[in-house]
Amino acid sequence: MVPDGWKVEKLCDIAVVTSGGTPSRNIENYWGGTIPWVRTTEVQNCHINVNDVQEYISLEGMKHSAAKILPENTLLLAMIGQGKTRGQVALLKFEAACNQNSAAIILNEQQNAEFHFNYLLSQYSNIRNFSNSAGKSNLNGALVKSLTVPVPPLLEQQKIAKILITWDKAITISEQLISNSQQQKKSLMLQLLTGKKRLAGFSGEWREFLLSDLGSTYPGLSGKTKNDFGTGATFIPYMNIFSNSKINISKLELVTVKPGEKQHRAIYGDVFFTTSSETPEEVGMSSVLLDDIGELYLNSFCFGFRLHNFESILPEFAQYFLRGEDVRRRISVLAQGATRYNLSKIQLMKLKLRLPLTQEQQKIASVLSNADKVINLLKQQLNDLKQEKKALMQQLLTGKRRVKIEKEF
Repeated sequence: MVPDGWKVEKLCDIAVVTSGGTPSRNIENYWGGTIPWVRTTEVQNCHINVNDVQEYISLEGMKHSAAKILPENTLLLAMIGQGKTRGQVALLKFEAACNQNSAAIILNEQQNAEFHFNYLLSQYSNIRNFSNSAGKSNLNGALVKSLTVPVPPLLEQQKIAKILITWDKAITISEQLISNSQQQKKSLMLQLLTGKKRLAGFSGEWREFLLSDLGSTYPGLSGKTKNDFGTGATFIPYMNIFSNSKINISKLELVTVKPGEKQHRAIYGDVFFTTSSETPEEVGMSSVLLDDIGELYLNSFCFGFRLHNFESILPEFAQYFLRGEDVRRRISVLAQGATRYNLSKIQLMKLKLRLPLTQEQQKIASVLSNADKVINLLKQQLNDLKQEKKALMQQLLTGKRRVKIEKEF
């Protein structure tokens, strides 16, 4: 069902749908030329600008493949790709060539590329549900050609596109504000957590401790099988620790702990460390419990660290300090392994830390907490913008809400 004046067309009726081809990777002079080469990994529901391109092909490479030069405003639809790539769409903002894993949709002159880009973007889940005749989770040229799209008159397409571009600009500005705030926080952390910059009113030397001077370790859950999970008491999962410097209490899971079981409970101020990862840089990620929520346990793949007291280091400061660039670098050096890296608790306890007095710690933590509040507010505003644009797209791209077209005289 479409409104008056709109049509429903197959893509092949309003565009040329083609694809590319990849020349041999073994012939050196096929690559490193001057023609931008767009891969499926760059088709990420976005506008692709020339600065986004990572690879270039030569004229010789073009001659020895099915690759062809695609004009500006070509739509690229990923037909094959790992994870969420298949079904994603991009709008090419310059001339380029692409590989055979993306369908190139070259619209005719009566179509607006921004309008159709946003429509295909809104249909991502539906497009992913297509599969080829072999039953594989891939698209092919014939299926892409058969996709049906609503086609308003060109002036209406242009007006809808202009409205959505305005929203995109607001989203881009919000994303840049978040990036700038994150960079400012990173710079603050680097200076404040190492003593390179001191806050007003503080001076004097920082004191040195071994991590073992500050507390002791305890293990996570033991003796559990898969049947024990899903009901019962709360526990902190691995990814909650890996992803957050402060435990997110809305992301806890459940485990059955029977009366009399000897399991270690987590309490306010405890620090948790991951013990293994795929890269040295991600070993020993820390997170601090800054809420008191009663009965709480720790997953089996991390260990806890309980402070002797809060006289040498405050939990609120530890949240930032143990995730600071300097400490993270020195923890990653302790990683051991080849294909998977592990962290020795014994070696970690020997880590030397330079700490200010708790009054200065409290002030530093307050400054960084305020920076987090700004970032979180900006993220919420960005999420609101995206949701509002999504709702607007559902109305404008289906004709449920019509735009006013000014008459030309």
